[in-house]
Amino acid sequence: MASFAKIGLNNKVIAVHSVVNEVLHDSNGIEREDIGIDFLTKLHGWAIWKQTSYNTIGGVHTKGGTPLRKNHAGIGYTYDEDRDAFIPKKPFNSWILNEQTCLWNAPVAMPINDNMYRWNESTLTWDIVEV
Repeated sequence: MASFAKIGLNNKVIAVHSVVNEVLHDSNGIEREDIGIDFLTKLHGWAIWKQTSYNTIGGVHTKGGTPLRKNHAGIGYTYDEDRDAFIPKKPFNSWILNEQTCLWNAPVAMPINDNMYRWNESTLTWDIVEV
């Protein structure tokens, strides 16, 4: 299955739809995004779609394939035309966009140990989560 993000105002992802791969094939059997967009436009009456890959996270294809648009689109993500990337909603005001992955990073790295942590925006630190 191929996935396509429905793009709304301000390039926000408002839905993600799956399309059977065979729908995307041209007469030579080559998969093409524009065919999927035409199919979805006719089906839904909406013209702005971008293909997305379920297996792409942070610019890496988890199954060794070719990554597509940095991240799999999700509702509320933004499609950035300049980066040709889907960017999730910024989780905290202090977080910084990683240009390579198009994911948000805390301004302070989370400690790596056996503890669980939660970001504290008011102190800009990682707080230990008591379990």
